[in-house]
Amino acid sequence: MGEIGGFKKFGRADPPERGPGERIGDHREFVRALPLLELREQGARCLECGVPFCHHGCPLGNLIPDWNDLVYRDRFREAIDQLHRTNNFPEFTGRLCPAPCEAACVLEIDEGNAVTIKQIELAIVTRAWEEGWIVPEPPASRSGRSVAVVGSGPAGLACAQQLSRSGHAVTVFERDEAGGGLVRFGIPDFKIEKDVVERRLAQLSEEGIEFRFGMDVGNDIDASELRDSFDAVVLAIGSRVPRDLAVPGRGLAGVHFAMEYLYGRNRHLAGTAEASITAEAKHVIVVGGGDTGADCVASAHREGAASVTQIELLGEPPARRSDELTPWPLWPVKLRTSYALKEGGERSFAISTTRLSGGARVERIHWQQNSGEPPFAPVPGTEESHPAELVLLAMGFVGPEPRLPDALGVERDGRGNIAATEYAASVPGVFAAGDARRGQSLIVWAIEEGRRCAGAVDAWFDTNCREPVAAAAER
Repeated sequence: MGEIGGFKKFGRADPPERGPGERIGDHREFVRALPLLELREQGARCLECGVPFCHHGCPLGNLIPDWNDLVYRDRFREAIDQLHRTNNFPEFTGRLCPAPCEAACVLEIDEGNAVTIKQIELAIVTRAWEEGWIVPEPPASRSGRSVAVVGSGPAGLACAQQLSRSGHAVTVFERDEAGGGLVRFGIPDFKIEKDVVERRLAQLSEEGIEFRFGMDVGNDIDASELRDSFDAVVLAIGSRVPRDLAVPGRGLAGVHFAMEYLYGRNRHLAGTAEASITAEAKHVIVVGGGDTGADCVASAHREGAASVTQIELLGEPPARRSDELTPWPLWPVKLRTSYALKEGGERSFAISTTRLSGGARVERIHWQQNSGEPPFAPVPGTEESHPAELVLLAMGFVGPEPRLPDALGVERDGRGNIAATEYAASVPGVFAAGDARRGQSLIVWAIEEGRRCAGAVDAWFDTNCREPVAAAAER
């Protein structure tokens, strides 16, 4: 159980970061790792509780106390095996997950004192790659069944890997020119460098998974043809319809969805396309206070924006966890300052945009303070306007793009997501996983959804007596 009394002997140590003044000059990852001795001390802080609430906090059910103890004992080779038992891509979650496991840690009852679970997770998988412990694991034999996975984000990739290791032939269809989904194109390099994604894609390819990039199902290949060519189809197409801002002036040039901007920046940095949207020397307004908004703020800093302002519809949360609102071990609603705002920029809460103005392009944003909670009643006398030469809408997503689900004839729920309670959609042999099924969510939920969906496909194959498509084609 780590070191008895370790949580009293060693304080929490957050991962070191490159200074804001340095890191805004490049696009390299800015979070650094602790030295080995300090990392083992962090593992020693784990209580290995009789009821490990970190399991409850983690959607993947990661075996957190087990690998905390193994790191404390410098047994990293065993730790990566424990980590991979529940998580296909810990180098993704170790960089990008907000760590609900830490919010549920028993030590977090003393707020801010949780075990640094996320940091330990990333250290394990980083060491494993460096030592060559992570290798392809193809199945010993193949089942004769084939599965098409549409979408190569974390849900699609996790599902594909689980199905392939079960012996099925898996083909992943991705409309973008490379794999990874939003992890590759929607999240900047300074949070996850793209060779991290490529390394996993290479492993999956060597395990026998076929990737067909630049293939838009529904355009480049008909949905019915896909259904007829595979024994099962998994829709892991994400929640990609962005929430819009219905105000006068929305149609002005210079107003864009966040993903238009971030996709362009990632492609520009990869050298595959010139960015059509730039923040350089512009007054930038980011509408939306979440992670995507923060990524827009940070990207604008690196482009040399004249100013960056992030506005949030909701009111400012309390500085500390409120036991009345979100008692431990729930994820706490409290004030957080993103890495991006530490680099510069302004932030305002309880702001309702009323209109955008300008000539051919947007020039100003007009807003009014609101009550901070639904129905966000306007506060009289608080109208303001600010320079706005680039407005980025980062207000979340409302559901999957409907074209492919509708072409396959699957039902959708009241929110527009694919209706698949146990991952099986309304059309036999069609399944859904990730944000397309549950709505916009965390990367850990995407991986868990992919893993569970793979299990549902396996179970369906076990009870479905239909002859495999490949065998039928040979007759």
